[in-house]
Amino acid sequence: MSDFNDFLTFRKMITPTIIQIIFWIGIVLCVVGGIVYIVVGAVQNTASGVLYGLITLIIGPLVVRIYCELLILMFRMNDSLSEINDKMGRKDSEE
Repeated sequence: MSDFNDFLTFRKMITPTIIQIIFWIGIVLCVVGGIVYIVVGAVQNTASGVLYGLITLIIGPLVVRIYCELLILMFRMNDSLSEINDKMGRKDSEE
């Protein structure tokens, strides 16, 4: 029951889990998109399509990972600041 109460009062964040799902969807889209660009470039006999596909396969997952890490970092900073605030609140009440 406590977990449900934390969920309803926004003490438990679900966004970090959603960000992990977005990460995996982004990786799949980059890989599939890169393969599609490579195949289309090879069929049309254009080097730019194949090159763009390779760049999407290599750089795409890195960009998705960096973006998701930055989002997770914001939540971790919030958690750390909340802990600091809780500790500071306890020190004030002890004095």
